Amino acid sequence: MARDNDLERFYEILSTLRRRVGGERRLVSCEGFRDWPRQGMYFFFEPGELRDDGHTLRVVRVGTHAVSANSRSTLWQRLRAHRGTTRGRYARGGNHRGSIFRLHVGSAMLRRDFDSSVIAKTWSVGQSAPAAIRLIEHELEQRVSHHIGNMPFLWLRVEDQASSASLRRYLERSAIALLSNAVQRPPLDPPSPSWLGHHSANAAIRASGLWNVDGVYETYDPAFLAILEEYVNRM
Repeated sequence: MARDNDLERFYEILSTLRRRVGGERRLVSCEGFRDWPRQGMYFFFEPGELRDDGHTLRVVRVGTHAVSANSRSTLWQRLRAHRGTTRGRYARGGNHRGSIFRLHVGSAMLRRDFDSSVIAKTWSVGQSAPAAIRLIEHELEQRVSHHIGNMPFLWLRVEDQASSASLRRYLERSAIALLSNAVQRPPLDPPSPSWLGHHSANAAIRASGLWNVDGVYETYDPAFLAILEEYVNRM
């Protein structure tokens, strides 16, 4: 029952955050000139993915950025990498090699829709790719952009020093552990039968019901909820 109560409190906190920021945004309509905090966290939902109550969207990915010492990446830079490109040679596509979120979603799409295609030979291979390969992968990158771009998300300002011991990292991993069904039993708010993540080759994604890998097999510290609520109330 403790986890049930903590999960309910988590979603109540997100409900407060939703009111304070004026509702969810979608990356398909986001640009860098908006009022993004320099540092923060994000919580993605997915159309069709509902909690056990049958009407509340469940969180399917939790993330942050700049958790390595001296990292200067901003919240918007991380979100932009997930969104993909809006113009140029790879317009409406993106680069999954620069976004683990894009890589996970694209890999699941690949197994579901493109498994026998030439894209399967290059997808996720290497830290970079020449233009010829990126053009081959472009159709799948476009599908990834459409999928992620239309996922509602909330964001939270949490500004602290960039490091692996940052508060943002603690809150991120605690939230992931609470939401994950990889270890916690019985499963709470499991993914729908049609969830794209079921096609992932990554067992952590399939088991957790999240587009996360790190932290899904950990146990959570309930104390994180009070800290999360405190930061939400500052918004």
